[in-house]
Amino acid sequence: MDPNISPAPRKRTWIKLLATVFAIAVAAIGYFSVSQRTTAPDVTFTSLNGEKTSMQSLRGKVVMVNFWATSCATCVKEMPDMVQTYNKYKDKGLDFVAVAMSYDPPNYVLNYAQTRNLPFKVALDTQGDLAKSFGDIKLTPTTFVIGKDGTIIKRYLGEPDFNALHQLLEKELAA
Repeated sequence: MDPNISPAPRKRTWIKLLATVFAIAVAAIGYFSVSQRTTAPDVTFTSLNGEKTSMQSLRGKVVMVNFWATSCATCVKEMPDMVQTYNKYKDKGLDFVAVAMSYDPPNYVLNYAQTRNLPFKVALDTQGDLAKSFGDIKLTPTTFVIGKDGTIIKRYLGEPDFNALHQLLEKELAA
């Protein structure tokens, strides 16, 4: 080792190299965690009239699953836009399930669905199993867009930006 060369430059080179490797590793982990889609849980929805629909039976369609409650002001506010979105895309392959939270009294849900003529499936989650299956949903509204292959494309917490949602649906429905 040359006595005229300080070990400090060599140490700084190693630190820079380690920092670069660390930054690349963090970026790779971030990319793969974002780019890998999660498969929607294989659940069965039971509608207000007792009809059962499994996620498996919805494969091949783009599906929106909306967790909501009649006591949720944002849910009630967004529902007309959800109806409009469903009506706009249903003939292009969109299916929609509105899942009422376990704390929502079934008679309130039934009354709401009937008086508003909700055109899509409305399911009761009386035991909270559906909400648990989708990641233990506690906050409403929470909406999932699920691709034709059964993977979750997008999760919205709160009211979605409907213009962006419509663009996403058009892209997925065209695929």
